[in-house]
Amino acid sequence: MRSMYKCTIRFSSSADEQTEPYSYIPSYEPRAHEDITTKRKRLIYQSRKRGMLENCILLSTFAAKYLKTFDENQLTLYDRLINIPSNDWDIYYWMTNAKEVPPEFDNEIMALLKAHVKNPNKEQRFDAPPLEDP
Repeated sequence: MRSMYKCTIRFSSSADEQTEPYSYIPSYEPRAHEDITTKRKRLIYQSRKRGMLENCILLSTFAAKYLKTFDENQLTLYDRLINIPSNDWDIYYWMTNAKEVPPEFDNEIMALLKAHVKNPNKEQRFDAPPLEDP
């Protein structure tokens, strides 16, 4: 069963404010026939192009460090983590320990991501890492 998240847009006229349906965010659909190389490349891109800069930096540095060594199952867990939640702030709060991680995302990838966010080696992370040549 597909679930859809309804988004609304608010606009004001001089006297009254109205809310109308704007669009729908489609539910996550796994890509069953995607080969592992394509999946890695897609996840690297999706890690870099987020709705907020903090996640762009944290997820892209994480992806650059770990995605090339992840097996198919780990890539699937990461894919679900960055693509199922409709709010990037949720992902940010979970990986920074500001909010409790829901059970469906509390797995080895989230643990690795939380450790990465703690930045024990004090790496400078001001921007997404450069893309490697294929």
